Amino acid sequence: MKFALVTGGSRGIGKAICLEIAKQGYHVLINYRSNTEEAEDTLNQIKNNGGSGELMQFDVSNPEDIKTSLDNWKEKNPDSVIEVLINNAGIRKDALIVWMKDEDWKDVLNTNLDSFYYITKHLIQDMIVNKYGRIVNVVSLSGIKGLPGQTNYSAAKGGVIAASKALAQEVAKKNVTVNCVAPGFIKTDMTAELEEKDYKRMIPMNRFGNAEEVANVVSFLASPKASYITGEVISVNGGLYT
Repeated sequence: MKFALVTGGSRGIGKAICLEIAKQGYHVLINYRSNTEEAEDTLNQIKNNGGSGELMQFDVSNPEDIKTSLDNWKEKNPDSVIEVLINNAGIRKDALIVWMKDEDWKDVLNTNLDSFYYITKHLIQDMIVNKYGRIVNVVSLSGIKGLPGQTNYSAAKGGVIAASKALAQEVAKKNVTVNCVAPGFIKTDMTAELEEKDYKRMIPMNRFGNAEEVANVVSFLASPKASYITGEVISVNGGLYT
């Protein structure tokens, strides 16, 4: 059995990614923090489509929680390797920097950037030994061009992009690839408060994207078909920024 871990897999883009990765034949480890109902819905959809998976609850911003959960899973599956890692979990706490609270800076960096470090570091050794791995990090348009009111989010996602480019060079010889997918305006809970009609005029395709359009790109990069692609950032933004 092949294993893939998707963080933040209970809703939105994460849910769509879980469903697509399952189609590749992976047993999907669906990470979530608190929304058990949505996580179970993701798992049920996978099973209804003929796939397999399990829930893995931990807080991606908590290094001890990460270590405990992944160590426990490894103890139960000593001969198994998580060969696909999708770092998708993230939060936003937007504010102009003059009004930003220190805890909002720290929370966003912990959840979006530090989680990449702790989870990836924990799993990459097995990928290297196994001489196969796919790491895909879901970043953002904010991490490429920056957006006002998102200095914390832009810093975190920009940090993941830079770290991915460096890590890709460290592990390429071991057949482990590291890439990023950068969504623009996608219809999810994170953009629910935005009025699409006010923003879509900026987008050449004149619409918000959907989670499945992001998941399709992530699924490709997580597959053997993307074996010669690493250190890249692929934007899924309808032409908003190129």
